[in-house]
Amino acid sequence: MSTLVMKFGGSAIGTPAALTQVLSIVIHEHQRWDHLVLVASALDGVTDMLLEAAYLAQMSNQRGYRRIAATLRTRHIALVEALPLGQQERVGLLADIDRLLFEMLDVCQSVASSSTDTLSPQATDAIASCGERLSSRVIAGLLRQNNLLGVAIDGMDVIITDDVHGNATPNLPLTHERIQQTLVPMLARHIIPVVTGFIGATRQGKITTMGRGGSDYTASILSTSINANELWIWSDVDGMMTADPREYEDAQMIPLLSYDEVAEMAYFGARILHARMIRPLRERSIPIRVKNVYKPQGVGTLIQPYTDDYAPQMKAVTSVQAVTLSAARAGSITQVLGLVDQVFQATIGSPAEVTLSSQSSSSTLLCFIIPPSIGTEIVDTLRSNLEEALRGFSDTVSWRVRPATVISLLGSNIDRLAHLWGGIMQAISHYSLLGIAQGPSHCSLSLIVEPQDAEGIIQRVHPLVLKSASDNAPAPRP
Repeated sequence: MSTLVMKFGGSAIGTPAALTQVLSIVIHEHQRWDHLVLVASALDGVTDMLLEAAYLAQMSNQRGYRRIAATLRTRHIALVEALPLGQQERVGLLADIDRLLFEMLDVCQSVASSSTDTLSPQATDAIASCGERLSSRVIAGLLRQNNLLGVAIDGMDVIITDDVHGNATPNLPLTHERIQQTLVPMLARHIIPVVTGFIGATRQGKITTMGRGGSDYTASILSTSINANELWIWSDVDGMMTADPREYEDAQMIPLLSYDEVAEMAYFGARILHARMIRPLRERSIPIRVKNVYKPQGVGTLIQPYTDDYAPQMKAVTSVQAVTLSAARAGSITQVLGLVDQVFQATIGSPAEVTLSSQSSSSTLLCFIIPPSIGTEIVDTLRSNLEEALRGFSDTVSWRVRPATVISLLGSNIDRLAHLWGGIMQAISHYSLLGIAQGPSHCSLSLIVEPQDAEGIIQRVHPLVLKSASDNAPAPRP
């Protein structure tokens, strides 16, 4: 029995035209596969609006969070009204929209009425989860209207996580058991589950979220738990790109990537895929395809196990926010690393990951990646918390905290491309580099730079990436 999991990003479902494409894709693949499972993100921009509502509730700004709820209601109702739905489906969806937004407003009101000045991560997750719950119901209703057995499934009913709100980690054995109990019987009855991405729940039933891009992680977990044959990620770009296509018009689609390459791309800032989604799929050798919802016949990017056909080449350049710590001394850094790790855990719910550690006879530089999954709204808080913690640090050395950007050149066997490194250094010769690091996976060469220099450096190295990628490379299988 063949099974396909398809995840649809927010940009792939946000308009009537996009949802019409989604419907066409599902109908087509329903004829080719025995079982389908869909994973839905929130509509583009909705999660940001919900997070804003949470912060407004913290400030007791009732007018502000009610205005956001009204805007979300108007947007989703307009989408439902524009779709070719029967009266019964339309009425049911409108009722679902009102019910979910009332639940969100109840949480906002509880936050606004609280006597504490801090916004609890638990309340933030409960508010932020509303977006996927709305979109999944719209998609399921559209499927039912077209004689497909679509059923919306809330992620908290199938994904069991720890209690790290905002960046939760699934408990895979418990989640696998829950999926076997819940989703597998549905597939046997030819139901198409439309599962909310991004959200899960603790064992006690408290809603959690898995960080920005968490819908990819949901799709990955579902794929491994039901032993899917493939996972397809649908967005509004042709596949994984050589650079961010929203910022660099000459970015090109990459036809073939290994799991290691795409894991490095996601870790170092590529926004299409969630960094944590790769490992479960790699362990099961489940191929991933990244495709454009507006060009469904396009082959997209195929991600599969590494083979000897992967010639050394640079395939992409990415950038990600980072923070550096510097001090005018050398010596042990064990204590400061422990402190930084504590701050990361307390602020974003994940450990600090050192991209570069460099020392000379009289100075030290440490660079830490800020995971893209936490969202830009927490970056300033993280930096502020680090500065405050270091001011009270017992170490006699004065540490300086500064923002940075990590630019990474990515591709298989990049360590065997030393002949190209000279060209890279020449292309960016008038920029100052804070540090350089080659990844142990042999898939990345990272440049730590000042944030204001990042765009100019990428513009200069991207043509070298395109030149390297134009060498002979295996084509993806059809």
